[in-house]
Amino acid sequence: MNRLPLPAWLKTQVPKGQKYFQLKKDLKELNLNTVCEEAKCPNIGECWGQTATATIMLMGDTCTRGCRFCSVKTSRKPPPLDTKEPENVAKAIVKWGLDYVVLTSVDRDDLPDGGANHFASTVRHLKQFSPKIMVECLTGDFAGDLKMVELMAKSGLDVYSHNIETTEKFTPFVRDGRAGYRQSLKVLEAAKEFASQLEDRKVLTKSSIMLGFGEKDEEILQALKDLRLANVDLVTLGQYMQPTKRHLKVHKYVEPQKFEEWKEKCYDLGFSFVASGPLVRSSFKAGDALKALKAAEVDGKTRNVHKV
Repeated sequence: MNRLPLPAWLKTQVPKGQKYFQLKKDLKELNLNTVCEEAKCPNIGECWGQTATATIMLMGDTCTRGCRFCSVKTSRKPPPLDTKEPENVAKAIVKWGLDYVVLTSVDRDDLPDGGANHFASTVRHLKQFSPKIMVECLTGDFAGDLKMVELMAKSGLDVYSHNIETTEKFTPFVRDGRAGYRQSLKVLEAAKEFASQLEDRKVLTKSSIMLGFGEKDEEILQALKDLRLANVDLVTLGQYMQPTKRHLKVHKYVEPQKFEEWKEKCYDLGFSFVASGPLVRSSFKAGDALKALKAAEVDGKTRNVHKV
């Protein structure tokens, strides 16, 4: 199948502007890796050029897994962890002056704990240096080790995010063979359960689905129902876009109106917040979303709190 032509609604401007280049310079000086660059996110111009936000990627830029949608570098044996990274990254982020940050990481199946202790240490350092900062962590599945999920859920984070990425049927074709649809649901369910044991904070859980692999509406709906059964609070839906010729081709470009319909369906299912649109990604305007949700909770409303 030949590559589908890119529809007008997915065409984005070349990144530019003073904020964009200043942030690019700051990140380089602070020695911070971002998933925005590594995963070739289409929103980099908007996030960096307007809101000056980025998703920081921990544990290097090389992943032990090879998902067929992702452009991050892969290796069976990535370089060793930088033991000073948790503290250095936390200091850099605090220096950056953010009130909301998204942390993610490559998968590190080469490590006994999957890198969970390293990840959790970064969160603890952040909260130590800046107690009011809100932290969202987009984690891998830690090979299904729920002890590591508990460690992360109780690390001090505010949002525990783990992406199922696609429907159950398409998981074997889209994700690395070590990932699993049911395993991811167990991670999300366990994260919520462990977080509920905390008395000093409320932790939200979040997941994301890409559309355009060829999935049917009933399969998407079932995935959303499965997420709600796992007590997931927040969900995002976006269009899969082929990063390079080596990756899975796009089967279909979903029209913006369809994403709006899915947003309404998600709210009907009981999600507290939904971001749904062709260019939406898991961390897109994440801080704005949580702030809007908290404001809506104060007003006693949780529906349509944010338009993306």
